[in-house]
Amino acid sequence: MRLFAPVTAVLTGALVLAGCGSGSGDSQAELSVSGAYIPQPVSDSMAAGFLTITNRGGAKDELTSVTSDIGEVTAHETVDSSMREVKDVDVPAHGRLVFRSGGSHLMFEKLKRKPEEGEKVTVKLHFAESGTVTVEMPVKSATYNPKTGH
Repeated sequence: MRLFAPVTAVLTGALVLAGCGSGSGDSQAELSVSGAYIPQPVSDSMAAGFLTITNRGGAKDELTSVTSDIGEVTAHETVDSSMREVKDVDVPAHGRLVFRSGGSHLMFEKLKRKPEEGEKVTVKLHFAESGTVTVEMPVKSATYNPKTGH
């Protein structure tokens, strides 16, 4: 019976160490943002924004809101040629959330000022698990068409 206690302690310690070191980083979201831009808006009160959020982690996350000092920002998706606002947009594990022209996009409304080509607009992406990610979105020409990703 005395041998049983030390063996149990060694096995328990080995299991605890194995749980700490193997793949624990893969059980959370690992987000990055690329390709962000805003086309020069033609309206004084509205603009659109596009970007790609990549999740290299093993857990999904949710984009719960977007804020900016230039106005209100909401996420929209295009379904059957019509736009609708969406809340809590999933960023899948080992996947991407793409906001692109003609598809899902960020909608800036009630602009406090009209962003001009050449400047950058600061946007804060708020995620359920990863917290807040700040992105500088350059304002491009109204006809800008990125070569990849959007």
